[in-house]
Amino acid sequence: MKKSYNSNFKSAAMLALMGSSALTGMLTPAFAQENEDTAKRDVITVTATRREQSVTDVPYNITAVSGDAIDAAKTFDSAELLRSVPGVGVVDRGARNSGTVNQVRIRGLSIDGNALGDYAVSSVASVSTYINETPVFANFLLRDLERVEVLRGPQGTLYGSGSLGGTIRYITRDPELGEFGGSAAGTVSHTEGSGSAGYTLDGVLNLPIGETAALRVVGTWADYPGITDYVNVYDLDASGIPVAPNGILDPAASYSEVKDADYLEQWMLRATLLWEPTDAVSFRAYHARQSDDVGGRRQQTVGVDGFGREYQEYENGSIQLEPSTRDLHVSALEANIDLGFATLTSSSSYYDHEGDSVSENTGFYAQAGFLSFYYNYPRPMASAVRTYEDSAFIQEVRLVSQTDWAFDYIIGGFYRNQDIVSTQESYLRGFKQWWDQYLPAFAGAVSGDKDFDYRRDENFEELAVFGELTWHITPDLDLTGGFRYFDNKSKNDTFIDLPLYAGLFTPTDAFFETSEDDVLFKGNLSWRFAENNMVYATVSEGYRRGGSNAVPLSGTFAENPDWQVYTADSVVNYEAGIKGNANGLTYDLSVFYVDWDDPQLNTATTNWGFFAVQNGDAARTYGLEAQIDGYLGDAFHYGLGYAYVDAELKGDFFSPDGVLLAEDGATLPGAPEHMINWAFDYTTQLTPDWSLFARVDGFYQSETRNGVGVSPTFNVPLEGFTIWNSTLTATKGPLSASLWVKNIFNEEGVTGVFTEVYMGTAPAAGYYGNGNKELISLPRTVGFTLGLSF
Repeated sequence: MKKSYNSNFKSAAMLALMGSSALTGMLTPAFAQENEDTAKRDVITVTATRREQSVTDVPYNITAVSGDAIDAAKTFDSAELLRSVPGVGVVDRGARNSGTVNQVRIRGLSIDGNALGDYAVSSVASVSTYINETPVFANFLLRDLERVEVLRGPQGTLYGSGSLGGTIRYITRDPELGEFGGSAAGTVSHTEGSGSAGYTLDGVLNLPIGETAALRVVGTWADYPGITDYVNVYDLDASGIPVAPNGILDPAASYSEVKDADYLEQWMLRATLLWEPTDAVSFRAYHARQSDDVGGRRQQTVGVDGFGREYQEYENGSIQLEPSTRDLHVSALEANIDLGFATLTSSSSYYDHEGDSVSENTGFYAQAGFLSFYYNYPRPMASAVRTYEDSAFIQEVRLVSQTDWAFDYIIGGFYRNQDIVSTQESYLRGFKQWWDQYLPAFAGAVSGDKDFDYRRDENFEELAVFGELTWHITPDLDLTGGFRYFDNKSKNDTFIDLPLYAGLFTPTDAFFETSEDDVLFKGNLSWRFAENNMVYATVSEGYRRGGSNAVPLSGTFAENPDWQVYTADSVVNYEAGIKGNANGLTYDLSVFYVDWDDPQLNTATTNWGFFAVQNGDAARTYGLEAQIDGYLGDAFHYGLGYAYVDAELKGDFFSPDGVLLAEDGATLPGAPEHMINWAFDYTTQLTPDWSLFARVDGFYQSETRNGVGVSPTFNVPLEGFTIWNSTLTATKGPLSASLWVKNIFNEEGVTGVFTEVYMGTAPAAGYYGNGNKELISLPRTVGFTLGLSF
């Protein structure tokens, strides 16, 4: 039955209003006499509004996690970190292709399937991510951070394209002037299902350069053995073709098992140079590089192989290994000049992010009936060799007022020139060898093993002007209005060929250009009804740029012209909340409703499978987000968060060819209705020299959908799950020793699937492996970290 919007939204709103009233009544007696302990607590300062403010003074929904808290919890990856933030959902793909597609969801704003991520896409993610001032999805290791800011809701005026659901900012630590110091740490760990241990080395070095400059260098090296056993892997000859033990024309194959195939070797190096020649001028130069080498998927197959053998835990049914690599460079130069009446900031940055992977596509070919087009040749092995490259130059200049006038302002300009290249070369390994023996008289009819050749080369140029004006109507009442004008241009050059059968298909190259411009608006009213406490209401807009698919309209690979262009999608967010701190308690409660027009879906064209983006009609989400954080005495600290989201399509979703893809009212994928997170820690002095820190934290999400649509090939339910973690750290002066456990109860925590119908086994077609798989969370991992600071 379709849910009632009115009853559900009214329930959420009533709950929020009741909570607001209860909080107001509970906290009011404490306002006159601020608790002394509360005043001593560290308050995180953020720059989300482009000004330095306490997180409780920002008049919208934001969570900030300090770098110290990340280090104390021994949080090592973004999936774990973001699950600690109320209302943030994550599709956890593990390390393989982790930088290809941003699969973070805030407020349920996503239509793409959870399994998306094997190849780079044209559209922008619905949540934007920043490294300091640089807009880039990098999935860097979480090392030596000052803080992470999670802004919920559209941030279109200040952060531009991609901030439909929100924005995540990773702020690195600056060098410390006049201080020599650093830290070193080593970690050994073991993950359930792995046959050996993993190792990590981390180091930080802060070097003063005179009195006005300093250099900070951060490095990490990690080696993890993997947990997934590939149990159906073909034995290959020197040419990479499956071995034929009884001859090429006989269907027999030789298989091996590769244990712990999804190993991870990675390193990261970051250097930051800070120069402050005067009190009014500062420059920061920054460069970071990370390299990942991954042996396979952290994904397990369920069911049976083509011989009827049932797959066990942490076993993958691919008939070939699926490695991936990536390399990422980010460089930036930032300048801040205090003009007295305002601060002038310039940020210039460049990044280059590239990677490659091999994907097992034999199950897909088998289920789609493609193998029959290749005579169901013996020992089929379809390999998709994919690459991606994303590079951009970004320049932003802004002026932020710093006066005591009745009005504050931000005015700025933004420019980005981005190039995205994505390729796929698919091979039917061994087909040419078999063909030449099976039909030697027609050997020239087959050119080789490559059966699909695709390259998409895109350029996006964005120019924007933005601003915000805040009127301090009274000392406690503020009204803010904002805008962003953008002008985008894009070019797409796409090549496609099916070269296996010589001369059968004609290679096609298609080119298309698009442009768009528009204005986004924002309005916010906030009232500080007591010191450090406020209520607020916001109406804000967000968008993602459009582009072109550049599909051919004539010739062998002709598609419907309606596939040619996809337009920008946009949201309007209505939000109200209450937040503040008093009497040892920090709290935040908000309700929201989001209208989403022309939502973008990454898909493929109907006739020939061009990677493409298309627009739907509309969608909407609504819900509430709540969090509290406080202390009981000086030793016990707690944090609790809850989010409720109802996200669904409004109107049927059709392909440009008129095929019904999803029905009105369909639940959006990867959007759990309920999410809860919690953390409890205790700090005590064991002896005059030794202190102890103990922490337990966890996360729960309810059932989600794997995809949106009418087809069970993708749209299947995913069970809810709970993950618990713990950390115990003993510290003596500069020395610390930590014992930690991730996923204590070893939950599978599945956040996406490739279904049996999509990629399953097909012995009748000669495919005895199985390409179905579940995207599981990191299994139980126990680790020990020894650290030294100096």
